[in-house]
Amino acid sequence: MATATAELKEKNLIVSSMAETLIGSEIIFLAWQINEKIAKGQKISNLTIGDFNPKIFPIPQGLRDEIKRAYDENETNYPPAEGSMDLRKEISKYMSKRLGLNYGTDEILVTSGARPVIFAAYNTVVDVDETVIFPVPSWNNNHYTHLTRSRAITVETRPENNFMPTADELRPFIREANLISLCSPLNPTGTAFSEQELKNICELVLEENDRRGAEAKPVYILYDQVYWQLTHGDTKHYNPVSIDPGMKDYTIFVDGISKVFASTGVRVGWGFGPKKLIDKMKSITSHMGAWAPKAEQVAVSRFLANEKAVDEYLSKFKVEIADRLHGFYDRFIQLKNEGYNVDAIAPQASIFMTVKVDLIGKKKPDGKVISCTQDITDFLIEDAKIALVPFASFGSSPDSRWYRVSVGTCTLEQINSIMNDFREALSKLS
Repeated sequence: MATATAELKEKNLIVSSMAETLIGSEIIFLAWQINEKIAKGQKISNLTIGDFNPKIFPIPQGLRDEIKRAYDENETNYPPAEGSMDLRKEISKYMSKRLGLNYGTDEILVTSGARPVIFAAYNTVVDVDETVIFPVPSWNNNHYTHLTRSRAITVETRPENNFMPTADELRPFIREANLISLCSPLNPTGTAFSEQELKNICELVLEENDRRGAEAKPVYILYDQVYWQLTHGDTKHYNPVSIDPGMKDYTIFVDGISKVFASTGVRVGWGFGPKKLIDKMKSITSHMGAWAPKAEQVAVSRFLANEKAVDEYLSKFKVEIADRLHGFYDRFIQLKNEGYNVDAIAPQASIFMTVKVDLIGKKKPDGKVISCTQDITDFLIEDAKIALVPFASFGSSPDSRWYRVSVGTCTLEQINSIMNDFREALSKLS
């Protein structure tokens, strides 16, 4: 009887179609698979997840001190659902001084990292079955469209454009769109928009909204710029509103401290944009309880106000990240020059870089022929002892041979060892 009851209960466990078909983060799943192998004694360099080893990249000392101070001052009750006033004031000043973007405190929403901002923006702008355009590879847009039951139009980008979308690629779908989700610097590629190409996209959006007229729902841009302070070399960050002030009515920004201050676990992010949209997003996140912890909000507001501490941290941090990116890039190009079928795009920004590993048709020492991207990924893990994220995990074609390298968990000294193992594994293929 008990068994029959259990079987009956299992059969009746029916969930929503959205939940039934939703999958978890492929990147987190892959990263933890690798961590389990490492825990069992396998030697694998895990360059998958976009995180930091805090022993290598600790958060700024000034921020750490302010967090401790805030807890010592018992800043542990509920914060305002939209974020503390002090923090929103400092974000407003920070964006004005460093980006020339002028937003008032009532146009800013603070959340527990950047994800709630993205989720709230999707739910504010897009109705069920309405259309979101986003490029692939890109981070999590496929899942956010699924969560909001909206319709996704994906634009497969090209390596010759550094995997950044162009206005010409978006144009065929613009009349269907309610939201265009963009990210620059881009996760996963570590590349960024040029000023001209982003200008072209802004012109496309403004032309479409003029065509629709004042009474129709416009097309909005969700602009994730969480890596904007981590540009390298001659790369400059551009945003829609600075390029064309007319975009201010149609742009929702996503930002936060998680990457720029190696503070992924501190969970303070924010969004800003048109007041009407931000007000609706505030209502959504208030029901989610998606606010950042109060002590962390107090600490971040004090840290952002300390310009000297911010600049000192960034100047050192950016050099260390850039050195790692270029360390991997140089070795990949060296392998390419030696005749191996690999390639890389020169790093521009963020903690990521893009590499190509095309081993289709190669035979392993055990006689197995590498016949698909999954075989390449398995070869990297099992033979080369290096774990990378395939662009297929970011919505690209399953046949893509491109991968993301994340450098937040390795030392400079480890790069040569990692790449030597990679080269040795490649040399054994025939």
